[in-house]
Amino acid sequence: MELAVECDTYAPNLSDSGKYEDCAPRFGNGMPGYYCGCGARKDKLYTSSSMLNTHFKTKAHQKWLELLNLNRTNHFTENMKLTETVSSQRLIIARLEQTVASKDATIDYLTHQLSAQRSTTVVDLLEIN
Repeated sequence: MELAVECDTYAPNLSDSGKYEDCAPRFGNGMPGYYCGCGARKDKLYTSSSMLNTHFKTKAHQKWLELLNLNRTNHFTENMKLTETVSSQRLIIARLEQTVASKDATIDYLTHQLSAQRSTTVVDLLEIN
């Protein structure tokens, strides 16, 4: 049984100055290639560094990179909000799991009580009118 390696989506790196910059990822080690998130060629798979570097020079990709840099503060703010949302959802899920576990235990207890009661109840059919 072999593991299937899926293609990854390329994302630019943040430079020391806080700007998004293109940096070609490593190819090889069974990595079939990368898709670019810029949307210029949505389903295009880039299978080598040279193909990806050529794509980096296209107007559509450059415009996307510029847009990322213009909105990087918004991305940070959005990331912080999403991190907070995920954290609160994890707490909600943990509480719900506890509630479900408690109700499962109650159902098991009551089912056991009911089956015990049914097995001990004897009805004298001669006494029924």
